[in-house]
Amino acid sequence: MASRQQASLLRNQDDEERDYEMALRNFQSGAYRDWPNEAGFEGLGEERGPIEVPVSGYIPSWAIGSLYRTGPGIYTIDDTPKGTYRTEHWFDGLAHTHRFDITPDPDNQSKVKVFYSSRRQSDHLVEHIRKTGSMKYLSFGQKRDPCLGLFSKVMGTWQAAMIPHGEKWMENVSVAILPNPPGLESESGTLLRNKTTVGRAPQSGGHRVPLPQSVWATTDNNLMKQMDPDTLEPIGFATQSAFHPSLKGPLSCAHPQRDPVNGDIYNFNQDFGRETVYRVFCVSASTGQTEIIAELRGEGVHAAYIHSFFLTQHFVVLCIPASHIGWGGVKIPWAGNIVDAMEPFDESKKMKWFVVDRTNTKRGVVGRFESDAGFFFHSVNAFEEDDGRRIVCDMMRYRNLDVIQKMYCDVILQRDGATERFWEVEERAKGSMLSLTRFSLCLEQSNPTRFVPVEKVFAIPAPHAGELPTINPLFATRKHRYIYSLPYQGRSTMMDGIVKTDTQTREVLFWDIPKGHSPGEAIFVPRLPTGSNAEQEEDDGVLLSIILDGFDKTSYLLCLDAKTMKELGRAELAFAIGLGFHGVHVTASNKEIERVTGSFTRT
Repeated sequence: MASRQQASLLRNQDDEERDYEMALRNFQSGAYRDWPNEAGFEGLGEERGPIEVPVSGYIPSWAIGSLYRTGPGIYTIDDTPKGTYRTEHWFDGLAHTHRFDITPDPDNQSKVKVFYSSRRQSDHLVEHIRKTGSMKYLSFGQKRDPCLGLFSKVMGTWQAAMIPHGEKWMENVSVAILPNPPGLESESGTLLRNKTTVGRAPQSGGHRVPLPQSVWATTDNNLMKQMDPDTLEPIGFATQSAFHPSLKGPLSCAHPQRDPVNGDIYNFNQDFGRETVYRVFCVSASTGQTEIIAELRGEGVHAAYIHSFFLTQHFVVLCIPASHIGWGGVKIPWAGNIVDAMEPFDESKKMKWFVVDRTNTKRGVVGRFESDAGFFFHSVNAFEEDDGRRIVCDMMRYRNLDVIQKMYCDVILQRDGATERFWEVEERAKGSMLSLTRFSLCLEQSNPTRFVPVEKVFAIPAPHAGELPTINPLFATRKHRYIYSLPYQGRSTMMDGIVKTDTQTREVLFWDIPKGHSPGEAIFVPRLPTGSNAEQEEDDGVLLSIILDGFDKTSYLLCLDAKTMKELGRAELAFAIGLGFHGVHVTASNKEIERVTGSFTRT
C-alpha cells in the first residue's frame, strides 16, 4: 500500500483561474488522448454472485452496509436485422445495477469483507433491439431512425404517450437508486413490506448485513423500476400515478428528495398540454399517503429537462433552467429523444426559481426568483438562514447546454475525430466547464406573483468543483461546508479526479488519482457519533467510489478518508464495471448489526 499513500493536492482560491485555464488547455491540446475509457463501455458482463472481493489496505468497520450503484451497462448489440446496434449517448446505455456489501469479518472484528454482485435491468429491451435492430422508445440522446416516415413519427408520438402495460419492461430506468420509498407498490405486487431482508450467505462464509425492504431505480420520467434488494432481479414497475392519480405527466425528477428527519419523499411531476404544469408532491413516510402541495403554471413555467431540485427544512425549491423543450414538451415524442427536443440555448431564457412552503401547504408558492440563463444537472444542498427568511442553494451550474453534447459516446471514446472537433472550439469548451454556484433567495424581498433577482454569492470554477456532487448525508437541509465531486481536468474525456471543496475557505483537496483511473460518484459514509450528545464533524467519514482502471481494464471500490482525501483501502475486482451514475449506501442500525453479527457495534 505504500505506493498508494500519495499526498493529496491542496489548492486555494488564488489557484482557481490558473487551474481553470490549465484544464481548458489540456482539452484543446489533446492531453486526454492517452487516458483510456473504453473498458467502461465495452464488453461489460454481469456477476450475479455474490463473489468475495479481496481487500487491501483498510476499510473501517463502521462503514458496513450495502452500496448500491446503477448506470449503463450495454452499449452495443450485435446480430440485429440492421447490423450492430450502437448506443450514441452515455446516458442511454442499457441499465445495469451493482451492489457492494461491506460486512464484518467474523474472524477479526477490526476488519471487513467485501462482496460484489450485479444484474442487468433491461433484458426485455435488449431482446427487442436484437429482434428489430432499433430503439422505438424515448431516450435521452439516441437519434431517431432516419428511415421512419411521417406516419411512423405520428404513430410513435401516440405510442410514447401511452406505453402499453407489457411494454414497460422495455423501458430503460438507470439513473438513481431509491431505497424503501413510502406509499409505493409495484404492479407485480411483490414489494417486500414489514420484513427484514438479509442477503444470501456468501460462498466463503461470513455474515451478511440486513438489506433494504425494497429498492427502486428512478430516471427522468415518471416510471420507476423495482428490483429485488438481494438478487437485484427486476420484479416490477410503478408510475407516479401510483402515488396519486393527478401525477400523470410524463416527466419527473430522477433525484427525489427525502426529509432527513421524518423520511417523507418529495418530487415533482411535469405534465404537458395546453400549458405546462408542475405538481410538487409529498409522500408521507408515516402514512404512505400522497399530497400535492403546489401546482406551478402560468408565467415562467416552461416545459424543461430538470434533473434535480432543492429541499430545505421548510421549503421545496424548484429551479427551471434554460433547457426548454419545444412545443410545450410535445416535441419529445416527435423527436424521439430529449436532446433533439430541446430548444436552442437562448440567453434571454432566464432560470426561474419557485419556492414552495412544504410545512403549510395552503400557502403554496411563497416566492418567485430569476437568475441569468444557464443549466444544471445537479443540485448539491440547500439550507435556511435568518430564521427562514433566506434560502441558500448550491448547484453545479453550466453557462449553456454544450455539456450535453460532450457526453456523446463518440466524443468520450475518441472516435472518428469527434473529440477533437468538440473541444477545439474554445467557446464550446468553456460552455462545458461548470462552476459550483451559490445562490441566495431572500424571501422578504420576494413576491409570490412576480419574479425578483436572486443574489449570486460565489461561483467556484472547475476543476475546483465537478460533477456528481455529494455531501455528508447528515447535513442534508442543514448548512454544509464540504462538497465532494468529480472534476474534469482535461486529462481524460471523462471525470478525472475526486475533489473536496471547502465552501468556507475555497480551499480544495484533490485525491492524487493515478493516470487512467476514472472515478465514479464519491458517496460519503459518515462515522456516526458514539455518544448521544456527540457532535458530528462534517468531514468525519469516508468516501466510497468505484474506479475504472482503463489500462488494466478492471475496477475497484476505493475508500478515501474524507478529511485528508488520502486512500485508506480498496477492494479490487478482476473485471471492469461500467462508468455509472448514482448510488446510495444503505447502513444497518446498531441493533440490526448486533442481531446479525452477535457482537459488532459502531465504534
